Amino acid sequence: MKKIAHIFVALLLWLGSPVIIPAGAQDYRAILADRERPENERAMDGDRKPEQILKFYGVKPGDRTADLMAGAGYYTAILSQAVGASGLVYSANPSFKAQTQERFHAPRFANVKLLAGEMDKVGLPADHSLDFVLIHLDYHMIAAPARVDMNKRIFNALKPGGIYGVIDHAAKENSGEADRKKLHRIDPQLVRREIGAAGFKLSRETQLLRNPKDAHDQPSHKLDGNSDRFVLAFTKP
Repeated sequence: MKKIAHIFVALLLWLGSPVIIPAGAQDYRAILADRERPENERAMDGDRKPEQILKFYGVKPGDRTADLMAGAGYYTAILSQAVGASGLVYSANPSFKAQTQERFHAPRFANVKLLAGEMDKVGLPADHSLDFVLIHLDYHMIAAPARVDMNKRIFNALKPGGIYGVIDHAAKENSGEADRKKLHRIDPQLVRREIGAAGFKLSRETQLLRNPKDAHDQPSHKLDGNSDRFVLAFTKP
């Protein structure tokens, strides 16, 4: 009788225990469904496709990551939940608004470290310890000389095999950075050359955010999230 009772108690404990999700099976949908995410950020998910983007880049629990030109922290917040308590997110901006600082000083974002300063001097660790660095829709916002120094810093921050992700609004082919300021776009071929010159290898890209109907002749912000965007993954050898 005692043996049956012990088995019954053990069964109850097992049924009440939390489900453990393997590291390779991150539940991105649950992260994006978090009710504490601001409504305006949740509204952006449809055109930014963060679940597919995170899967493309292979972000996983325990990763040490960085979100450059993070703005209000759309991807900083998502990465924070994706890498978990054992991971880390450096969130970098030239400067942070008070509300952004307050947001990421909350206990739930204890794995986020804010870095204020220009991207060519961004205070990423130079110890080859990061797994992933992302710059989302803002590579074009940085002047060419500063991009050279920024890319070098990212190279020194990433571990061998680490991924540098670049997502931005596409400009016309062979336009270089002619549309960088006026249309807030940049030629993906220029991005490939610059990051390749820093020592990275283009390992893969996805068509997830491409829009062939975009004529590349309008400012990207006027297309209401429907601009033609390239998504590139560079690997540090």
